[in-house]
Amino acid sequence: MAVVPPPACGEAAAYPLVEAFYSLQGEGFHSGMPAYFIRLAGCPVRCDFCDSKQTWSVTGFPRVSAHELADRAARSGAPAVVVTGGEPLIHDLTALCEALHAAGLACWLETSGSQPLTGRWDWICVSPKHGAPLQAAFSRAANELKVVVASEADFAFAETCARFFEAGRVLQFLQCEWGEAGRMQPVVIDYIMSHPQWRLSLQTHKFLDIR
Repeated sequence: MAVVPPPACGEAAAYPLVEAFYSLQGEGFHSGMPAYFIRLAGCPVRCDFCDSKQTWSVTGFPRVSAHELADRAARSGAPAVVVTGGEPLIHDLTALCEALHAAGLACWLETSGSQPLTGRWDWICVSPKHGAPLQAAFSRAANELKVVVASEADFAFAETCARFFEAGRVLQFLQCEWGEAGRMQPVVIDYIMSHPQWRLSLQTHKFLDIR
C-alpha cells in the first residue's frame, strides 16, 4: 500500500509508543483476524492482573506521529488496526484515527472505558476494571463488552457492567484471567451455559505463543 499523506490535523499529534506489530487478534469478537497492533504507554487503572505493566508509565517511550504510525500500519498489509495500551484514551486519539482512516484502515479500540472517548472508531471493545467507572459515552458507542474473570465475585461485576449499556447494544464476553485459568475456566464455562447472553473469550494468542 502506498505511503499515506498526513491527516488534515497535521503531524503535531504524537503518541508514546510501547510497541507496534502485525499479528492475529487473540481474543473477543475479532479473534483470529489479522490486525496491526499499536500499544500506547500510560495507564491510570493499573489492575493487578495486567500482563502489560510496562505500559503504565509514559516515560521512556519514543513519541511517534499519527502519520508515521498510520504509514507503518499501512505498509504491514493489515486490514485493521487495534489501538490498545495501557489505557489508550488518556491520549486524544482523534489525529490517530484520522490518519488510520486516511490509509484505508479500520480502527478498533481496546479500552477500560474509564476515560473520555476521542477518535472515530469502527469497533470499540470495552473491558471494564474495578474502581474505574465507565464513561457515559460508551453506553451507546461500544460494540463489545469483555469482562476478565479472576474469581467468582467477578460475575456480579460483569452483570453490573452489562446493565450500563443499552439493551442489546453490545456483544458480551467473559474471559478468564490467564493466571487463574486452571481453576476458573470450568467455572466460567458453567456460568455462560446458564447465562447464555454471555460468550466465552479465550486468549488464543497465548495458547499459540504469538504476540
